Amino acid sequence: MDIQTLTTFFMYCTIINGALLVLWATMCILAPDLVYRMQSLWFPISRETYNVVIYSFLGLFKIIFLVFNVIPFVALLIVG
Repeated sequence: MDIQTLTTFFMYCTIINGALLVLWATMCILAPDLVYRMQSLWFPISRETYNVVIYSFLGLFKIIFLVFNVIPFVALLIVG
């Protein structure tokens, strides 16, 4: 596998995961009540606990996105 193939792979991973992160954050900002009602149908959870959990997972996903997608893509761009 060459650097060009890896760069293309990480480019698409960054685009797809970045779009998911933006979509998730947008839903949490623009329609928090809708998302909470949908989730509370399946899982009995208080609103305060839901807020802590959803924003913790959002932060964790952002860190994982940066570490495993953006940084390798930028490193491959620099090397290539």
